[in-house]
Amino acid sequence: MKASEIAYKPVGLVLGAISGMIAGAAFKQAWKIVEGEGDAPDATDEDRPWNQILLAAAIQGAIFSVVKAAVDRSGAVAVRRLTGTWPD
Repeated sequence: MKASEIAYKPVGLVLGAISGMIAGAAFKQAWKIVEGEGDAPDATDEDRPWNQILLAAAIQGAIFSVVKAAVDRSGAVAVRRLTGTWPD
């Protein structure tokens, strides 16, 4: 196992937790803008229509994917700066 891989493992775990918190906060703000409501619907919310549930899921998925990619990329760049090699 390369030094960059060893260095990236704990960094990746921490960044994963941080990215989840960032994405969750970003989704809450985005949902307030889209629907003007405080809480996004859950898939099992009986009182919410299908279109609202699917819209919330699509927005949440997009935000989580973008945040995860940005955080993972930033972590890999940081590891390369520290170790001189790109983590695999």
